Amino acid sequence: MLGRLFHIAGDVVLVSTVLAGVKRSSGFAVDTEKISDPTIRGVADKFLGVGETIFDMIQGTAVNSEYFKRNSRR
Repeated sequence: MLGRLFHIAGDVVLVSTVLAGVKRSSGFAVDTEKISDPTIRGVADKFLGVGETIFDMIQGTAVNSEYFKRNSRR
């Protein structure tokens, strides 16, 4: 039971991180203002905030790593 909970939590973090990447690369973001219930809206904002934090950590690691290089855009 505990393993399944960790697996679901990991999946939620991955989805949130992908949504943060979409927001950063395209400018499109989830519109949480469309959620009428303030409690669910708050949970959604926290969910998306976790993805932003994880994305920032990954991006910071990549920028400071010798294993990644920046490609010029065409």
